[in-house]
Amino acid sequence: MLKYLNGYNAQLQAQIQSLIDQDKLGDYILSRYNEQHSHTSDKSLYSYVMALKNEHMKSSPPIAKVLYDTKIRDVSAALGTHTFVSRVQGGKLKAKNEIRISHLFKNTPEAFLRMIVTHELAHLKVKEHNKAFYKLCTYIEPEYHQLEFDLRVYLTYKDLG
Repeated sequence: MLKYLNGYNAQLQAQIQSLIDQDKLGDYILSRYNEQHSHTSDKSLYSYVMALKNEHMKSSPPIAKVLYDTKIRDVSAALGTHTFVSRVQGGKLKAKNEIRISHLFKNTPEAFLRMIVTHELAHLKVKEHNKAFYKLCTYIEPEYHQLEFDLRVYLTYKDLG
């Protein structure tokens, strides 16, 4: 039932389970995050990502493509992806970074989109999920860890129907 919260301690899981049992999980999460973002097109998403990148990571590699991906369906495995694509063009090796966000996040609160984008932007510099990676995430978004937890609670709520 709490598949998105498996890595969290038992006390937090019990609190969320209690909200579920009382049928108050939706009230809890939607009262905290009730503003939907307006970035529903790939073009708007690209602008949003580039604004965050330019504000916090000017010297990082350029991003060639940003889009909502309908093929990312299993959000328990991935909310978004960062890919590094290498192609040979005219005898030269061209490398491009791409960010793909699950299409399920077209209609979520802006804070959750910002958390996902922050995560994928951090992968431009740090590939592994290690201390340096999470330090960069909190540099870009100081509330990163709280947003990640709340996003997991939101996904739990959405799974309940």
